[in-house]
Amino acid sequence: MAGIVSYGAYIPLQRISRKTLANATGWSTSSTLLPGEKAVANYDEDSLTMAVAAAIDCLNGWKRDDVGSLYFASTTPPYRERQNAGIAATALDLQPDIRTSDFSDSTKAGTSALLAGCDAVKAGSERQVLICASDCRLGKAGSPEEVMFGEGAAALLLGDVDVIATLEGSFSLSYDFMDQWRADGDRFNRMWEDRWIRDEAYTKFIPEAISGFLKKYGMSLKEIARVVIPCIYLREHAAIAKKLQLDPAQVQQEILTTVGDTGTAHPLMMLVAALEDARPGDNILVASYGNGSDVLLFQVTDRIKNFNERMGVRRHLASKKDLTSYEKYSAFRDVLPMEAGFRGEVGPSMVSMMWRERKSILALAGARCKSCGTPQYPYQRICVNPACGAIDEMEFYRFSDRKGKLFSYTSDALAYSVSPPEMYGIVDFEGGGRFAFNLTDCEPEALSVDMPVEMTFRKKYYDSVRGIHGYFWKAMPARG
Repeated sequence: MAGIVSYGAYIPLQRISRKTLANATGWSTSSTLLPGEKAVANYDEDSLTMAVAAAIDCLNGWKRDDVGSLYFASTTPPYRERQNAGIAATALDLQPDIRTSDFSDSTKAGTSALLAGCDAVKAGSERQVLICASDCRLGKAGSPEEVMFGEGAAALLLGDVDVIATLEGSFSLSYDFMDQWRADGDRFNRMWEDRWIRDEAYTKFIPEAISGFLKKYGMSLKEIARVVIPCIYLREHAAIAKKLQLDPAQVQQEILTTVGDTGTAHPLMMLVAALEDARPGDNILVASYGNGSDVLLFQVTDRIKNFNERMGVRRHLASKKDLTSYEKYSAFRDVLPMEAGFRGEVGPSMVSMMWRERKSILALAGARCKSCGTPQYPYQRICVNPACGAIDEMEFYRFSDRKGKLFSYTSDALAYSVSPPEMYGIVDFEGGGRFAFNLTDCEPEALSVDMPVEMTFRKKYYDSVRGIHGYFWKAMPARG
């Protein structure tokens, strides 16, 4: 039966307190101000890099060659005309004979992609479908959106073998309701009156969708162990649960005060959090919001007992660093112009080279000698082992999911960086291989020789002349 066979999530390392936002922008008197903190993507992260990170977490222990489709859901994709799912598939080193699709334009796109993936598995057209949902939305300085929006991603691997949660049913509503929108060319979200959104949308659409699901399948909410309700208003979140007569133990905890509203990823991240605590036989009901609502019911199987723990939501929440500077937070998204250094940005993009070297650049694939087993990066025709020296005896070898240690490092305060100094390090990979990488999500004083590191897919530069986002891999201190 079709359902979820693995899950993963990603929450950026840095968090900013909403008190910091309020003190910097004077928004402290607003009734919409949320308590707690929100997750902030680093300057070299966007919706695509976070989706790749969540997918790596999800695919841990699974054969990537078995993935037949990848669906990427986001309202903030880096490209309007270049398939973002194709970039993610290349970065994950998936086989080229797969189906890739982008889902966008609504915060409901995450559950829309999930439904499409389950339909593909049930129809038998695909064995496994990877769903990635991620958003990195901008709110104007001092706006409610700046306070609410947080960044994060979720990934779900769907299939019909080794299923940990089977899809038991679904129900959808579609309404052309304008609450938040962003026209082509807009950088920031626009939002209508809070009262209008609360009273006419959240408190009506989600209960209507859940009631429609229960009527369709003749079920009662008493049969549900966990109910996922995404809502950007804490009071209304509680009011919706009360309206549905849910026991507080049935309501999945919101992530607004710890991560923020993550858009398309929001309901899927809450689903991942629910799966982390699920027991065999639990029914988990997931509702989404955005131009209506999708409702899906999953039933947890016995395989959840033997499922290997991921970073998921729980471990990512525990792995964090406070961002205390509002100026740096604004600079990360180019909301506030900031001096970046004296050595200048990266030069023009070479499209032809990026295509020819796509496995080396996007998938971080080097070579391994078939004669002696020596791995090396980048890909070379001749083995670097002096005792071997075999020629054209190489196979591709992926370094992106390999752990490593920091052999040496340095920092440069004059190099281009939104958050100087720029840091570099030589990484020795487990199993062999060595290369120099930029370092991210760390401070110079925290670095040390032999520090465990892991690879992370990040934005390297933006070529504003040609409108090209350049991506590569960086090293960061191991999380979790």
